[in-house]
Amino acid sequence: MDFNAEYRKRTAEIESVITSYLPNEEGYQKIIMEAMNYSFLAGGKRLRPMLMSETYRLFGGKSKVIEPFMAAIEMIHTYSLVHDDLPAMDNDEYRRGKETTWKVYGEAMGILAGDALLNYAFETAARAFDMEPQNAGLGKALQILAKKAGIFGMVGGQVVDVQSENDTAMTKEKLDFIYRLKTSALIESSMLIGAVLAGATRNEQNIIEEVAEKVGLAFQIQDDILDVTSTMEVLGKPIGSDEKNHKVTYVTYEGLEKSKADVKQLSEEAISRMESLVVKNEFLTELLRYLISREK
Repeated sequence: MDFNAEYRKRTAEIESVITSYLPNEEGYQKIIMEAMNYSFLAGGKRLRPMLMSETYRLFGGKSKVIEPFMAAIEMIHTYSLVHDDLPAMDNDEYRRGKETTWKVYGEAMGILAGDALLNYAFETAARAFDMEPQNAGLGKALQILAKKAGIFGMVGGQVVDVQSENDTAMTKEKLDFIYRLKTSALIESSMLIGAVLAGATRNEQNIIEEVAEKVGLAFQIQDDILDVTSTMEVLGKPIGSDEKNHKVTYVTYEGLEKSKADVKQLSEEAISRMESLVVKNEFLTELLRYLISREK
């Protein structure tokens, strides 16, 4: 398998699917649709919908019922980035090489664009009930989407992250908690929803959730490493933003070499758990390896 060729092919397919769910820019409130679409179309790896789609395929899923959830998870991820970039949060002016949403549309519209994307994600996911009402996993999939994005997931992790700025008493336990919720939660959501909608067993779902947690943690540590070692041209956003915002990261806590070693260990553990499954998806396994070792 030529992974790079397959990755480009799948990315193009996913882009076509998820962008088809974007709102039309019309009506008195059309500026909010413009801001939503600007944020969503700013680029990105489309990691979460790809993980969702590939996990769905792993367990034999074949219908289009997965597609509204693929769009929804990317909308939730995008809203979190829009709010992260705001002056009250990270105060970043560039992301993926483009001006951030609040810089283009103003701070108020930046806030509202994030709010709109979050709400529209659930409007979009709910469309799956019309597509395949007999799918017993739909209710659970929606519950997963909501919980992993909320106070027991991504938002909860972000809260503790914000509170921990200038925290000289940061512990490894708290840092792991932040990363598990802030980053791993949406990756867990993506892969679990794919498994649930395809009819995976409870044990298979447990394995997928465990894999996703390890991948999410490794992904965030790698992000911390890149914030120190990369350049804005490669990364597409300002480097050193964690230091600028006085955030304790895995790298500042454990050091660069230990961080790299932990990424490697977590990656190997995640791949090993994936390979324990009876069902196989070679591309998904290679995708996990690629994402953890990425350079941007």
